[in-house]
Amino acid sequence: MARRPPVKTPAQRKDPYLSFQFVIKVDGMDVAGFSEVTGLELETAVEQFREGGQRLYEQQLAGVSKFPSRIVLKRGMTSRALWSWHQDVVQGRIQRKKVVIELRDTVNNRVESWSFHQAAPVKWIGPQLRAANADVAVETLELVHNGLVPDNAGR
Repeated sequence: MARRPPVKTPAQRKDPYLSFQFVIKVDGMDVAGFSEVTGLELETAVEQFREGGQRLYEQQLAGVSKFPSRIVLKRGMTSRALWSWHQDVVQGRIQRKKVVIELRDTVNNRVESWSFHQAAPVKWIGPQLRAANADVAVETLELVHNGLVPDNAGR
């Protein structure tokens, strides 16, 4: 019988983490499984100016940082929890929540996470229904937020 290699600790890892194993938490509670998360972005604007007499290049300085995109969560339809949260916003009852995205390793340990503060849903997209195929019905929820904070859980 072949022996399995020992599981490496984060400090021993040399290969990158896989992107398919992750968990989404809203206000500390696990929510339904998601198939895709996009929008993990932080961008710093670059301000350029010419210095007197310098013709070969422009000076480039870091400017204002911003979150250029919304967090987009996609999942197979299983419950109405995301719909309900968005409907509260539609009706003027805006409930901003902390959303945490946790990346997990192959043995389901949290290795990295990102926290989004004061998140609120601003767009819900229902599934694309087509009788010609057997794809999973997927709903999409877009969130705005007031800041991204990485948590180096496994480092």
